[in-house]
Amino acid sequence: MALYRAGKKSAIPHELTTCDRWVRRSATKVPLTVAGTAASSTDPRTWSTYKETAASTAGVGLGFVLSDVDDVVCIALDHCLNPLTGRVTPWAAAVLREARATYVEVSPSGDGLHIWGRANVRQGRRIRHRDGTTAEIYGIGRYIAMTGRRHGNSPSLLADVTSVVTALT
Repeated sequence: MALYRAGKKSAIPHELTTCDRWVRRSATKVPLTVAGTAASSTDPRTWSTYKETAASTAGVGLGFVLSDVDDVVCIALDHCLNPLTGRVTPWAAAVLREARATYVEVSPSGDGLHIWGRANVRQGRRIRHRDGTTAEIYGIGRYIAMTGRRHGNSPSLLADVTSVVTALT
């Protein structure tokens, strides 16, 4: 059960939970409003507060919308985490070292990571690594499925991840 459902304190940074850019999500990662209708990553009228979204039973989980109102970004590392051992691929481990002290959570699939931080990212990108893993970098017009499952000892804050964005592009 997700942290926001289990009544435990969520690891999601306060900087995100105070933004009114939350949506619910379906099992297939379609964004939903708190009422269960279609939401949009570009229409603020379909977004809600963290509290409203966490209390909703629509869909299967939460999502956070990346918008041009600030510099919050997400770097999604796909298929880089062994869900049984917690070990990351060498390439992903290097990215995590570069990210330093910022919020990192396990993706809904359990085998990916979301690195959250601050950087100037206006155009989304997908980068394929030679070991088969991919990284996606987004800052505007997307929503990211959230789990609240902090990876390792990452802090519940958003740090500057410009160096990670630069290194990946």
